[in-house]
Amino acid sequence: MKRRDFIKLSLAAGSAVLLPDFSYAANLNVSQISFSSGDYSSNNAQTIMIFMYGGASQLAGNLTNFDEIESKSQSSYDYFRGVTKTVNGCWQEAGGTDMETLMDNGDMTLFRCCYSAVREAEGNKSHGECTAQNQKGTFDEDGGGMIANLAQVLKENGVVNENTLMPFVTMEGESTFYVEGNYPLPGYLKPVGINENFDNPYKRNVRNWTYYTRAERDIANYNRSDEDGGFDPALSGKMDTLSQQNNQAGKIKDALGRRATLSNFIDSIADSVTPDLGDDAYPDNSFSEKIEAAVKLLVKNPDTKVLTIGTGGLGGWDDHNEARDYVTRMERLFGALKSAMAHLKAEGKEQNINIMVFGEFGRNVNLNSAHGWDHGNLQNFYVLGGKGYFNHKGAVGETVVDASGSINRLYLKPKSGTYQFEPLSIAATLYKIYGIENPETLTNNNRAISALFS
Repeated sequence: MKRRDFIKLSLAAGSAVLLPDFSYAANLNVSQISFSSGDYSSNNAQTIMIFMYGGASQLAGNLTNFDEIESKSQSSYDYFRGVTKTVNGCWQEAGGTDMETLMDNGDMTLFRCCYSAVREAEGNKSHGECTAQNQKGTFDEDGGGMIANLAQVLKENGVVNENTLMPFVTMEGESTFYVEGNYPLPGYLKPVGINENFDNPYKRNVRNWTYYTRAERDIANYNRSDEDGGFDPALSGKMDTLSQQNNQAGKIKDALGRRATLSNFIDSIADSVTPDLGDDAYPDNSFSEKIEAAVKLLVKNPDTKVLTIGTGGLGGWDDHNEARDYVTRMERLFGALKSAMAHLKAEGKEQNINIMVFGEFGRNVNLNSAHGWDHGNLQNFYVLGGKGYFNHKGAVGETVVDASGSINRLYLKPKSGTYQFEPLSIAATLYKIYGIENPETLTNNNRAISALFS
């Protein structure tokens, strides 16, 4: 791992990503949370949460209105050189074939009406604000991140403690998912940063020796084994002892106290082999490598509850112009997800591990003069796996075209009477599967997505 990447993930200090000094929120009152240990235990849930930064268009998963869209769009959709509807109205060339396979197998629900009526009324389609709200699961500016809130609830109910190994993991660095609420989190609940190569900065060897301080180098006196490039075990133990004696109480001391455990664990994950997936083998691209690593980690470590990941390796989704690459991105995204489901099944984990895919918002459907789409308030929410507690239903929700604005404003909106929900319901759904019985207390009264449980 390069030094800049190492620092970016904040791994040099140990197990916790060093987040900025966010102000504490007032939205989490643990005494008001109803927690069911029975629901938590029966679900045995683990989650890979994929956030599509930039706001992905809904069209890959919803071409049901395409004839009307094409007739009213400012620019011709012939720009994409292929817009083919699948049986369920997905975009075949943009991952639609894999979407159909996942739905046919009962592995995925595609929600087409994740729609923010609140933002629509306020005229809010801002990247930063919408990202923060969706990752917090609240419209409150000072709210804590949904995973920080979940961590606090699980700690208070004895589900996770200082002996829980890597309960929360990030493969994207810092994000609002982990902004602390009004209860500061202990170091062991802060997310561990990892990458797809399982580079192991916790390991003491020549390869990452440069990341240790001059004092540590002097203590060890470069007394390393020539055979494996590692430290003499006695010297390594001495360094661990000194780190606990000389560091002040806090996350650095806590992280160094867990260094050896984390080092051995990461090595064991890196050495594990993905089962032969046959025709469902992971595609050869960097994003697929991340998804494969994420599945490996959760399969090998039941202690990890939630892992968050962006879509680095695919590109961003802010497709205001020249949107042709959107098709390739969606194809690679769902190629990786199809492989991930095959991987979970091969490991016997499709019942408890789920994958959630969403972003800050969607986009309109007018292909503008720059051959792109502008911001919208309707997006798809893709949910995979978790078949022990989710009842997958394929494609859910119907949309209509809103062409009431100017020529360059053409939107999809939920059809009257169709099943729809605010994006904050995603957070409520996450809370629910981890045993929180009244998640709406944390999400401005937005309830969990009931269609997943009926």
